[in-house]
Amino acid sequence: MKHDQTFSTAIAPSEPARSFASWIKSIGGRIATWADTCADYYAAAAMYGQLSALSDAELTRRGLSRATLAGEVRAACDREIRP
Repeated sequence: MKHDQTFSTAIAPSEPARSFASWIKSIGGRIATWADTCADYYAAAAMYGQLSALSDAELTRRGLSRATLAGEVRAACDREIRP
């Protein structure tokens, strides 16, 4: 075995190390998704608070209905539904 082959084999990460790195990346992605979801629902709650204070006539003028307001606001703030 040549020196270069021995050296590259000696410093190559083992399978458990690669699995751990993949696990860390996976957890990082899940935390980022969770944070995005929290931000979406916080924005939806703030928007709902403002819109729900409007009169029925003002909601209708804006093309909204009090009966479906919560779902419409959630959909507007949900990143997965946005185009």
